[in-house]
Amino acid sequence: MTWLITGGAGYIGAHVAHAMTAAGERAVVLDDLSSGIPGRLPAGVPLVRGSVLDRDVVDGVLAGHAVTGVVHLAAKKQVGESVEQPLRYYRENVYGLTVLLEAVVAAGVRRFLFSSSAAVYGVPDTDLVSESAACEPINPYGQTKLTGEWLVRAAGRAHGLSTACLRYFNVAGAAAPELADTGVFNIIPMFFDRITRGEAPRIFGADYPTPDGTCIRDYIHVADLADAHLAVARRLARTEAGKDLTVNIGRGVGVSVRELADVVGEVTGHRFEPVVEPRRAGDAAKAVASVELITEALGWTASYGVRDMVASAWAGWSARHPETAVH
Repeated sequence: MTWLITGGAGYIGAHVAHAMTAAGERAVVLDDLSSGIPGRLPAGVPLVRGSVLDRDVVDGVLAGHAVTGVVHLAAKKQVGESVEQPLRYYRENVYGLTVLLEAVVAAGVRRFLFSSSAAVYGVPDTDLVSESAACEPINPYGQTKLTGEWLVRAAGRAHGLSTACLRYFNVAGAAAPELADTGVFNIIPMFFDRITRGEAPRIFGADYPTPDGTCIRDYIHVADLADAHLAVARRLARTEAGKDLTVNIGRGVGVSVRELADVVGEVTGHRFEPVVEPRRAGDAAKAVASVELITEALGWTASYGVRDMVASAWAGWSARHPETAVH
């Protein structure tokens, strides 16, 4: 098979491209390079610069590279930005997916893996969030991901596609320094950014009903996430047409924000007492994945722990910010 990876030059996408090609899968990447970096891609993987919003470009990639399956990661993904720019998020994430699926159906491609998010659950009130939990997203980003799932499944049933929707929990780490996340939108790089500026990491809310009062989250190493994509893609390759698999991707282990801050201090050597600020609207006290379904369906489990995530992320951050070295 040949897999089209949309958004394949991005942080997660490049890890998926490396995992799939290292396992012998053929891949081509479509990326508009709004946040992607061409140098992240494995040698020999073709890169087409363009957007899933451009039907002519998508048609050309599918036909020109004899694509037989799609891994769709291209999307806007910042929660706060989605609240400020909902029209942009629905256009990029929902209309873009519509254009892509129309092209996929027309080209006769029958395998489609969709990058979803735990944001579809909203603020879950349960110790472990299973795939059967109510989906009640609280921001436009999560809404576009849930709408995307509905669209993917409907297209699969109507047109005979085998589909999968992967609900990521909190992604962190890097398989190599050059593949590290360059954004400062997630909690670990946000901690690193504060440290680099000589400031204490911030914790938003320390009065939650958790053991130490801070939010608890499920963190998954991006290399594990990429491995999960490979496992699901190979499952799709032998799945009956019209079938769907929707699974959480996490570790099933909760880590509090304060515990994470402690690990960051230990790994980096920069020990600051975190500053506690008011809660942010919409933050759940706890969001930890149930991972029973993917383990049962695929025999897949995560391999890396939180210290691995922090250490690998710090290696990438330090390579770009040498001033952070502890002397």
